[in-house]
Amino acid sequence: MNNKLSAAARREQNWGYIMIAPTIIGLVVLNIWPFIQTLYTSFCEHLGFGRYKFIGIQNYIDVFQRPEFWQATWNTIYFCILTVPVGLFLSLMVAMLLNAKIKFKGGFRTIFFLPMVCAPAAVAMVWCWIFNGQFGILNQILGVQVNWVTDSKTVMIACAIVAIWSNIGYDAVLLLSGLQNISKSYYEAASIDGASRITQFFQITLPQVSPTLFVVMIMRLMSSIKVYDLLFMMVRETNPAVTSVQSLMYLFYRESFIAGSRGTGSAIVIWTVLLIGLVTVFQFLGQKKWVNYDV
Repeated sequence: MNNKLSAAARREQNWGYIMIAPTIIGLVVLNIWPFIQTLYTSFCEHLGFGRYKFIGIQNYIDVFQRPEFWQATWNTIYFCILTVPVGLFLSLMVAMLLNAKIKFKGGFRTIFFLPMVCAPAAVAMVWCWIFNGQFGILNQILGVQVNWVTDSKTVMIACAIVAIWSNIGYDAVLLLSGLQNISKSYYEAASIDGASRITQFFQITLPQVSPTLFVVMIMRLMSSIKVYDLLFMMVRETNPAVTSVQSLMYLFYRESFIAGSRGTGSAIVIWTVLLIGLVTVFQFLGQKKWVNYDV
């Protein structure tokens, strides 16, 4: 009997390995192995035709001595500062609105989520028309003449607006799932005690939704640090304000695929990974002070 049970357990274990094999293979082939190659390339000089020469940390020394690199690092951090706090706040407000008792709730959810399924190129094209300094609708509404995308003072703000608009629906849907898991008995007890809506928000809603908010914040910070496609499509290389909005991934693209310096580009990628890891560590260390996991 024990032999039969052990044989059945082994078969079940083997089936488990078979079921997770596609995910493990995909993780190794598409994530782990490319990262190892990038790490090795960051210590090499690209000689062309797939040939590399090991040069140690020279790529990192060259990168750290370039003002353009530190400008790109600051641009990336500045983009996170502009998009993450405002995006999370608006997403939470939208989630609370969608969680309220309103008509056509399903339709509103679809409308807010729609930007996530739109092609990034189409989104960037439409917003470039809106921000156009000569005939853009935004300037016509405000009655001003501002070159939103070509002025170094406003280009990052314009890109941040598009990023927030594009992601607010997705984040709101995730936060909505957290709001719907909050027991209504908390609000009923608070109403009996005479607590106002604002008090209920800070004492019940915010603590109870904080685990979901923490996950969304990590995802949004990682996405903001790795931002490239939006900036590339809204701010071309011929744009005079490109240095004011160029992120680390934008600089990686220019170094690897335009300048042909794959070693330098790989060093920029590794620096970006370290930056993401540093931010994530601080987030997990700080979550103990504001994330509530009590049910």
